[in-house]
Amino acid sequence: MRRWAGALLLALMGALVGCQAAAVAIIPTSLPTQTQTFTPSPTRTPSLNVTPTPAPTRPPQQGQGAPTPLLGAPRPRPAFNAPTPTRPFNPNAPRIEFFTSDPLAVPPGGQVTLFWSVRGTSSAVIYRLDEQGRRSQVYNVATDGNLPIQTRSSERGELAFVLVAGEGDSQVEQRLSVPLRCPLSWFFNPAPEECPLDAAAEQTIIDQTFERGRMIFPRQRGIIYVLFNDGRTPAWLAVEDRYDPRIHPERDENAPPTFIQPLRELGLVWRSDDTIRNRLGLGLAEAVSFSGFVQEAPSGNRLSIYLSGASGEVLHLLPGGNQWLIIRPP
Repeated sequence: MRRWAGALLLALMGALVGCQAAAVAIIPTSLPTQTQTFTPSPTRTPSLNVTPTPAPTRPPQQGQGAPTPLLGAPRPRPAFNAPTPTRPFNPNAPRIEFFTSDPLAVPPGGQVTLFWSVRGTSSAVIYRLDEQGRRSQVYNVATDGNLPIQTRSSERGELAFVLVAGEGDSQVEQRLSVPLRCPLSWFFNPAPEECPLDAAAEQTIIDQTFERGRMIFPRQRGIIYVLFNDGRTPAWLAVEDRYDPRIHPERDENAPPTFIQPLRELGLVWRSDDTIRNRLGLGLAEAVSFSGFVQEAPSGNRLSIYLSGASGEVLHLLPGGNQWLIIRPP
């Protein structure tokens, strides 16, 4: 029995060895893992003409901690202007159809005729304006008509009128200006825009220079003009000639012989007025007598004076006495 069991064991072992020779043993292994391959990043090639791109910046915030609106800052709302109420049209309201003159311009001393037509009212008034624009004369006129106006030879600039029609809130008015043509010429060029009061007439003028100014005396006018150069005001004075050779000495006999003193008309003004004498100072040269011109022009309610100088210059004495100029040098 033991022998049979041993033979059986040997037979089984032989069968197992035969099977191992005919079959391949399979040993299980773990799943393969993917090997990561390193790819180097492309490097930047330097260039000589490369313009750097600025980094984007965040838009400024509307306020501390406030988010930026997606559609931008809100537009300011325009202020609401209430429409101006207009007066309803009244076909029966007074109206001025025309207001004109013939001629359109007139010389001083000439005559001008005003023409007008008014509708929607039974009365009208024409005012004449003075140099300050004030209503100085009044003419009660019909709604249609003409009015002759006689000008004065001394008037300059323009004539001004106002036609008024209606009353109260329905009153309408229209202004009319009639230029006054200048009939006179100036004695020098370029001439001022103003029109002179008188024609240029030649006359004798005495001119003397001093340390701080000069004295000019147009003999036919009887006025001595004292011009100062000391920078004080007034810059010039107009002094009436009061010299009388029967009672006034021609000169100051007590003055030093080397002293240049003004004589006769100029001497009387210089010796009798301490302010004028002190502001002018001593004479620099003897007085010069020559033929020249003097003309005046209105400037508002005052006068501008233009004088010939001994050296051929033209002197302009501005209204008010605060300034004088040499407008045309010799």
